[in-house]
Amino acid sequence: MVKIFRSSLFAGIAIGTAGFGFLASGVQTETYGPLVGAVLFCLGLLTVIGYRLKLYTGTAGFIARNQAGELLLILLGNIAGCFCMALMARLSPMDLQGAAQKILELRLSTGALRCGLLAIGCGFLMTTAVTFARQKQYMPLLFGVPLFIVCGFPHCVADAFYYLCVPLDFFLSDPWGILGLYASIVLGNLVGCNLYRIVLAKDQYQTN
Repeated sequence: MVKIFRSSLFAGIAIGTAGFGFLASGVQTETYGPLVGAVLFCLGLLTVIGYRLKLYTGTAGFIARNQAGELLLILLGNIAGCFCMALMARLSPMDLQGAAQKILELRLSTGALRCGLLAIGCGFLMTTAVTFARQKQYMPLLFGVPLFIVCGFPHCVADAFYYLCVPLDFFLSDPWGILGLYASIVLGNLVGCNLYRIVLAKDQYQTN
């Protein structure tokens, strides 16, 4: 359990670092920032793959049903890692908190239901990217990560970093609404990560 938590903690740090870069690129380069940040975000998942770390969206599509407790532990470790990077982001002279607040405001205006459905797209792309990366094929990862960001598909670990970066008074203005929103994204990612299991029969998937 301790080993799993440490691995998931480091995975959260990796994704939090990628999120830090995404926010920073948007602050420094308003026109091309989001696109540059989306490409730079790839390093977060490459770090997870390279070190074989436990990331929620890199594990949920491969884990057995009786390992739900382990998946929850991984998510908590990921959030803890994001919290560490969020504390670092608060030290930055750049307005990262303002950039994170804009992301959260957009999520709240979109609504929990729609964000949860959009999160399915992210989960699908992440499981696809990880599946190919495990076979030493990295192009789907290099395209898949920018694609989910450009499409606006929420990623529950990246969003954990953004939400923990926002000014505290903004978060406390509607904590239950934000937590409900986050829960819908976690569930949406879970469905998306297992989309191939849901749509394809297991024996068909194995033979293709």
